[in-house]
Amino acid sequence: MNASVTLPGLQREIVRVSHALHARGWVANHEGNVTALTADGKVVATPTAMSKGDVRETDLLLLDRAGRKLQGARNPFGELPMHLSVYGTRPDVGAVVHAHPPACTAFAVVGRPVEAMFLPEFIVGTGGVVPVVPFALPGSEALSGALQPFLEPYDVVLLGSHGVLAWGPDPATALRQIEHCEEAAQILLVTDRIGPAKALPEAVVRLLLDARTRAGLGPSGRARAKAAAR
Repeated sequence: MNASVTLPGLQREIVRVSHALHARGWVANHEGNVTALTADGKVVATPTAMSKGDVRETDLLLLDRAGRKLQGARNPFGELPMHLSVYGTRPDVGAVVHAHPPACTAFAVVGRPVEAMFLPEFIVGTGGVVPVVPFALPGSEALSGALQPFLEPYDVVLLGSHGVLAWGPDPATALRQIEHCEEAAQILLVTDRIGPAKALPEAVVRLLLDARTRAGLGPSGRARAKAAAR
């Protein structure tokens, strides 16, 4: 979370990400949602019952950390509890994005993690695996509870029979996590047809995971960055 970002700047970024989700075909109808934290810890959120392609700054809501509306003419979306669960567990997170990109969602529907330890960028960006959170009804306390064990180890997850949820310091970073996951899922769908992907040597994977840690990513990277900041 960047404390120097103004509320108007944050609103513009949420709108940009919302439009990107729609333009890429990663949300349909009223699907998907985007939230981000203001410098003083409030939540800016896309509204319910609105296409992400139509969202404008004036449509966004300002909420408190319990999800109560402070500003805005529209209503909060029903899946807000899972966003609040992320913020409550990961104080380093400043934005959460939920979408239904087709390849990732196909993996979520069959309950198969996106595992691509053969893609260097994916390994550095995500750790090489995007797991599946067991299915629970969208917006339910059960889903927030099912999500809890995945919040510290990961920054992007598949939601069983649902879609993808990603988080990061800002909306653009969370969107890039979904990009990583969708690209890897698409590649896996192709390699499943033409032959198994050739695994990278274990020594190379270790080097990539070390690079991930040095970049401040993942649990080890966050711990290292926090220690260095003391």
